[in-house]
Amino acid sequence: MKVLITGSNGLLGQKLVYKLRNNDKIKLIATARGENRLVQRDGYIYESLDITNKQNVEEVFKKYLPDAVINTAAMTNVDACETEKENCWAMNVTAVEHQVNTLTQLKKENAGYNPHFIHLSTDFIFDGTHGPLDENEKPNPLSYYAESKLAAEKVVQASSLDWAIARTVLVYGIVDNMSRSNIVLWVKSNLEQGKKINVVDDQFRTPTLAEDLADGCILIVQKKAKGIYNISGKDFYSILELAQKVADYYGLDKSLINPSKSSDIKQPAKRPPITGFIIDKARKDLGYNPHSFEEGIRILEDQISEMNK
Repeated sequence: MKVLITGSNGLLGQKLVYKLRNNDKIKLIATARGENRLVQRDGYIYESLDITNKQNVEEVFKKYLPDAVINTAAMTNVDACETEKENCWAMNVTAVEHQVNTLTQLKKENAGYNPHFIHLSTDFIFDGTHGPLDENEKPNPLSYYAESKLAAEKVVQASSLDWAIARTVLVYGIVDNMSRSNIVLWVKSNLEQGKKINVVDDQFRTPTLAEDLADGCILIVQKKAKGIYNISGKDFYSILELAQKVADYYGLDKSLINPSKSSDIKQPAKRPPITGFIIDKARKDLGYNPHSFEEGIRILEDQISEMNK
């Protein structure tokens, strides 16, 4: 089975490559813009791919005719999307149109070819009035990022392909050549330095370990599942509780964590106050079984120790 991953340099993309690269049943094609940033280079093919370039998408997809495409590539910096709207739309919507249209055309041209398109989406498509949410919740985006992700979902849903949408929440993890931090490392690093941090107590999420999200995507591919799936962690916390859990785990000083309100933090893009996901459908249909948040921190810690050896 040929599986093509877009955004293979990103957090989820890297986890997928490392989980699938030595699978005898899968021919893996990892794609991202520019150079391959992964440390391990064996067990898969790497192709440089700019998904905003229609011709580039057509060339690569035609070359490999993937049985499954997992589209992890996106512009996910929520505030940057607010100020760089053209880039955001090109990455998050136009790029999805290129992939969907190309696969649809290849399906017409190649008898018996029936690709499965798996697209990653987000809890931010909701307005955050309540949570946790199931797959039938009605979207109401608050930011330009959220609008772009919802528009992409609609592109996928309107296609004639076999499709699945994996929605997720607040993903954290460790990657090769990491350019961006995550909530766990940010809290740990600041508290270790004795710095005070402001953490909101009025936003609620179900934080997701990157490995769990990758497992959810792989289960969708293996089971050829179709439709929308919530793939997130199982623990529902305020961001403040989440920071306190990190402090507890590492035995750091919780008094440095200052509870604050979303309105006090000046960010260009609005965040939904309450999201978090109900994952019953993914558990039942896919056999998805994520780690607890504490287990997730332990996995991160083991990976950091391994990298520092």
